[in-house]
Amino acid sequence: MGQRGGAGRALGLAALVAAACVAGVCGGEFSILRSPQSVVFRDGSWPIPGERIPDVAALTMGFSVEEDLPWPGLGVGDLFHRPQATVLVTVKGVDKLPLKGLSYPIENAVPFSLDSVANAIHTLFSEEMPVVLQLAPSEERVYMVGKANAVFEDLSVTLRQLRNRLFQDSSILSSLPLSSLSRNNEVDLLFLSELQVLHDIASLLSRHKHLAKDHSPDLYSLELSGLEEVGKRYGEDSQQFKDASQILVDSLQKFADEMFNLYGGNAVVEVVAVKEFNSPLSRKTRSILQASQLYKQWLLLHCTQ
Repeated sequence: MGQRGGAGRALGLAALVAAACVAGVCGGEFSILRSPQSVVFRDGSWPIPGERIPDVAALTMGFSVEEDLPWPGLGVGDLFHRPQATVLVTVKGVDKLPLKGLSYPIENAVPFSLDSVANAIHTLFSEEMPVVLQLAPSEERVYMVGKANAVFEDLSVTLRQLRNRLFQDSSILSSLPLSSLSRNNEVDLLFLSELQVLHDIASLLSRHKHLAKDHSPDLYSLELSGLEEVGKRYGEDSQQFKDASQILVDSLQKFADEMFNLYGGNAVVEVVAVKEFNSPLSRKTRSILQASQLYKQWLLLHCTQ
């Protein structure tokens, strides 16, 4: 009887949230590109509150959350098989992308972070040093700890590094169809440089495949705002914006497949598309300088042991 009551409350909440979306509160979309069989996402149009997206990530990784999540989109999976990685890509500047997989509307698209999930990983797997990478290339925000420091230390994280990386022989410019985009325009290059970061993350991980096979879960949180800048520069009805959107979709699908395969089919890859957040992110973001200082502290600690 308790289970029926819980299901009824969940459906009731979903109905209320759906009504709120009809009233125009919803904005954005939460998509599941790849997930293992041990994680169950249900096919439906249930809206997910924006502030609970980190809880979805935590629950799928087997962690507890402070408040119950009465969202019908997430089913009861295999509690004894934890995904080896969660990859969440946030795309700013568009509220929907034609991605393959399950998608859910976002109700109340407020900014969020996966800091709570990262902290849970640190607490429970501190001895194993899992990969934790949080990156917003266009804003020069990066935070990496654990084995991510060794694997991704050569990743381009400043605007100058991003631009220089694009003009190296092994960059995506040699194979990516630019269509109406130009390698001579800074806005276009910013957008393309974010796609280069996706490519480089999968490429670097492929050289260190053992990291995807250890016993600690890994976390990747990436924020892309290049498409938003393309929309501001050319307009959302422009051919450049349309071409950039399609290039982004293709790149995200490729990135999702690569990460999923590198983890042996045991990774959750999600995308949040949001035109704009309803409010600024209140937490203090970590700067590159702060990340560098943390890395030096980590090196000092482990080199003296």
